[in-house]
Amino acid sequence: MIESLSKNPLMVGALVFVAGLAGAGTMFVWQGSAAGLGERARIEGVVRDYVINHPEIIPEAMRALQDKQTGAQIAANRAAILQPVGNAWSGNPDGDLTIVEYYDYNCGFCRASLATIAKLVADDPKLRIVYRELPILSEESRVAARYSLVAAKSGKFATFHKALYAGGPISETSLADAVAKSGLDLAQVQAAANNPAIDAEIESNYAVAKQLGMTGTPSWVIGDHVVSAALPLEELQREIARARKRG
Repeated sequence: MIESLSKNPLMVGALVFVAGLAGAGTMFVWQGSAAGLGERARIEGVVRDYVINHPEIIPEAMRALQDKQTGAQIAANRAAILQPVGNAWSGNPDGDLTIVEYYDYNCGFCRASLATIAKLVADDPKLRIVYRELPILSEESRVAARYSLVAAKSGKFATFHKALYAGGPISETSLADAVAKSGLDLAQVQAAANNPAIDAEIESNYAVAKQLGMTGTPSWVIGDHVVSAALPLEELQREIARARKRG
């Protein structure tokens, strides 16, 4: 048990947090009473019994600790996370909450999330979605990310995004088809994709993803919480409700 906990810093932090509750109380007792040792043992016993009888507080404490740490990283990188490139966003531009999807065009789970996101936006008129490139699966993914950023800067993100996913695994043909369906010129897109600013945007996304502990695609930034998983609609809605509740 101790070995498994030592490999999970969030669990350790949560237990320290719970123990700290007891520690604060016992320190007060120790400073204010000659019978402090006995009272300290009693309070520690109460805390221990409560944790044993209510183990659900451990994952709750872990999540609170994780969100606190993640929230600090999000605050430090707010523009790089929440400010879209061009028109790489959907929903309400003046919504009360922005969530961010980090995705890869060769990711089947990301492709499957298209319908979920469309339903989410349709059902939630106060929500804004920002899309960020995280091409981690292949070199073709990175080429697709470059083209997508060019499309976003040209105001053609949504059309390109849907067309490229509809084309299946990334290839020269699927890329060319998505560019054509977006009304863009392939030679111009290829030239613009070689701009160093395009690669700088992708590298920025890599750096932020690492800081936030993302482990794959799709990954979501929802308030102060980060999830690396393809979430069903109901789970996304629960996460959004939590984020709004926390403000």
